[in-house]
Amino acid sequence: MADAKQIEDKSAEPVDELAGSEAPLLEHLVELRKRLIYSAVTIVALMAFCFIFASTIYDWLLAPYRAAAPGTNLIFTAPQELFFTYLNVAMFGAIFLGFPMIASQIYMFVAPGLYKHERKAFLPYLIATPVFFAAGAALVYFVVLPMALRFFAGMQTDEIQMLVSVSEYLGFAMVLILAFGVCFQLPVILTLLAQIDLVHVDMLKKGRRYAIVGILIFAAFITPPDPISQIGLAVPMYLLYELSIISVRMIEKRRAAALAAQEAELSSSSSE
Repeated sequence: MADAKQIEDKSAEPVDELAGSEAPLLEHLVELRKRLIYSAVTIVALMAFCFIFASTIYDWLLAPYRAAAPGTNLIFTAPQELFFTYLNVAMFGAIFLGFPMIASQIYMFVAPGLYKHERKAFLPYLIATPVFFAAGAALVYFVVLPMALRFFAGMQTDEIQMLVSVSEYLGFAMVLILAFGVCFQLPVILTLLAQIDLVHVDMLKKGRRYAIVGILIFAAFITPPDPISQIGLAVPMYLLYELSIISVRMIEKRRAAALAAQEAELSSSSSE
């Protein structure tokens, strides 16, 4: 009877989904190398593809400059500058197009170490990640970059004209687009952490003042040294932080409602 009771108790114990799935460090490094190779191959292939259309991507990136400073041409001051600029444009296009692939490789690397409910929580954010990345890029392209260019173009005088090299302008535009695209992942990351119960609303509210300081410092480091770009990044990041608080609160309310329903079900079944 005692043996039977012990067997019954053991069968009633919750099963750890990750039990037996632990892998030695070498296997993790091999898996990491495989994901990095896949990502690198994707970037190289997309870079070769984008280099074919580098002039088209260049014209697309040049549109805000033409709108802000009509009749002003870009220049290049070294024979090889335009060629290397096209290479940078191709790399930019590869990173932009390959971002969903990189995000999926990150998920495939961390997924084996997650519980089933954590994997389910992770999957929707693979869709949200490129959407927010594109939203950040669109904000730069249609709002921040034209504002910054108009501000700089307005400083010209009859004696001092703005002559911008092609590499400097495209570097300025591409850094802003990639920086905003990455920073717009803030609500995705915080909401994902809330899904796996690592971030709470009270934590985010108490850390609001520190978040503001951190956002200002981060915007000053990641953007070019001009006030338009820095303010243009800091303000949306703070709004995204507030959006993250709302999203985390909704997740906690949904979790509390599900827990209350589960407790009510258990109490009703025990009373029977």
